[in-house]
Amino acid sequence: MQNDAADRPVVVAIDGPSGSGKSTIARRVAAKLGLAYLDTGAMYRAATWWCEHRGVDLDDDDAVADAVRAMPLIMVTDPLFPQVVCDDQDITETIRSAAITAVVSAVATNLEVRGELKQRQRAEIDAERTGGRSDGRGIVAEGRDITTVVAPDADVRILLTADEDARLARRARERHGSVDAAHLAATRDEVLRRDRDDSTVSAFLTAADGVTTVDSSRLEVEETLDLVLGVVEDARR
Repeated sequence: MQNDAADRPVVVAIDGPSGSGKSTIARRVAAKLGLAYLDTGAMYRAATWWCEHRGVDLDDDDAVADAVRAMPLIMVTDPLFPQVVCDDQDITETIRSAAITAVVSAVATNLEVRGELKQRQRAEIDAERTGGRSDGRGIVAEGRDITTVVAPDADVRILLTADEDARLARRARERHGSVDAAHLAATRDEVLRRDRDDSTVSAFLTAADGVTTVDSSRLEVEETLDLVLGVVEDARR
């Protein structure tokens, strides 16, 4: 008998702390299944870049919110070549700079900004259910609040987590190419401070009801990918 569930669009939502591997795994899952990919964290980084580009004081919550509402943002949801375009500029790499990382939480904890970007994220997800880049196959969306606030109705909801040491080591390797005391110290603020700040407005450290936890602390990327793909496949049966 044909499995009709496998032919329906699927929405996969992946949440978790910094350095847990959300982006890597979400992109790999999307590419493997022919789905679109949305990095919601990149949208907050883009909003930060936009405000600074426009000369907006990040401490002025109202001005930041107004600027973000007017932000001309395009998210290219190809998992092989995801891009972030704002004001006709490709800022995909720019928003990963240390300067943006240092201040993004000021924008990400602005509740008006969160409300605006959540609406945009839902619109991206809904578009992939009927068409979009995936031709209606669906989307993998990852980032803060995705499993609980943005897409609580997702077909698959996963909290991808890892212990502190594993997350710091991954981010140090990603940013600096090696793991040593100096590089671990350099990434501590980015990983732990951002999680602390963002947790004041978002729950992403423990799984909500109905969310599957995948702990990648002692797993290689391929092992984590296999586990997550298994969760998705089980949900589509």
